[in-house]
Amino acid sequence: MAVTPANVAIVRAALERHGASRASSAVNIATYPFPDVEGLPASVENLTAAAGDAWRIDAVALDEALTRPAQEALIRQRSPDVVFSDVHFFWNPLVAGTLGVPCVTFSVIGPFSSLAMRHLIGTTYGDSGCQEEEVIVPRLPGPEIRIPRTELPEFLRCQQRQGEFSQCGPAEDRSLGIVFNTFLDMEQQYCELFARHGYAKRVYLVGPVSLPLPPAGATAGESSCITWLGSMPRCCVVYVCFGTYASISDDQLRELALGLEASCKPFLWVLRADGWAPPAGWEERVGKRGMLVRGWAAQTEILSHSSIGAFLTH
Repeated sequence: MAVTPANVAIVRAALERHGASRASSAVNIATYPFPDVEGLPASVENLTAAAGDAWRIDAVALDEALTRPAQEALIRQRSPDVVFSDVHFFWNPLVAGTLGVPCVTFSVIGPFSSLAMRHLIGTTYGDSGCQEEEVIVPRLPGPEIRIPRTELPEFLRCQQRQGEFSQCGPAEDRSLGIVFNTFLDMEQQYCELFARHGYAKRVYLVGPVSLPLPPAGATAGESSCITWLGSMPRCCVVYVCFGTYASISDDQLRELALGLEASCKPFLWVLRADGWAPPAGWEERVGKRGMLVRGWAAQTEILSHSSIGAFLTH
C-alpha cells in the first residue's frame, strides 16, 4: 500500500482493526513524498486534516507534474506484478504500461454515480452555461433522474475543473479494469452499462460496501453516547455528524443548533469544531433530549443502535 507519510497511521489503524489475520499481516506500507502545498504545514497531506483548505490538497495531488515523479519512482523501484491506482491518478496506467504490467483503477464512487457523471461530462452546467434549474441525466434506464444544478459536482459546473477531471476517463479506458466497492445485486444494470458503453474493459466488484461490525464486547468499554442511546425509545433519535471532511461555518453550526432545539426531537450530535460553543442557554433548554459529543465517536455502533431513527450527514 503506497501512501504519503502522514497517511501511514490511517492505513496502519485500518490493518490493526482486522487483527492479526493472514491478510493484514501480508500488507506492507510504502511511502512516497507529498508535494509542498503553499499555505499549509508540511504534515497536512489529506482532505480531513486540511478542512477548509482541502482544495489546496486536491490541486497539488492531482497535478501530474508534481505528484507523478514520486509515484513513478516508487513503482519502478518496487517492480510490481500489477498496479492498483486511485482513479484520480490518471498517469499510472501509462507508468504501468512502460513496465509491461497491468494497471487496475479503483474508484470509491459506485457505478451509478460514475455513469451519471460520464453522461453529463462535456457540458458545463454553471450559471452562464445552463439556465434550467434541474439537469436530466441522459442514457440511464428506468425513471428520469433529475438533479438540481446546485447539487452537481463542482467539476460539472466549472469549465476549468471539468478539464482536470476529463483525463480520468481515458485513464480508465487504458486500465485492465475498474474496481468498485459494490456488489452485483445492488447495481447490476449500472455495472453492465458501464462496461457496455466502453468505459472499462472489465468491472470488478469487491463489495460488501462496509466491513461487518465487531462482535459484541470487542470494544474496550461502552461509551457515554451509547449508554445515552440505550435510554431512548426505538427509532426516535436523529444522529447528526458531518464527518471529518465537510467544513461547517460558525453561523451554520449556530443555525443547526437552533434547528435541532426547535425540532423537539431527541438528537445525538457529533461535532468536530474546536472553539465553537452553542448559543447561550442552549444546552439547558435542550436538556436530556439531546447530546453533544465533541471529537471521536463510535459511528458504526451508533448507526446500528436500535434507537437511531434518522441520520443527518453531508
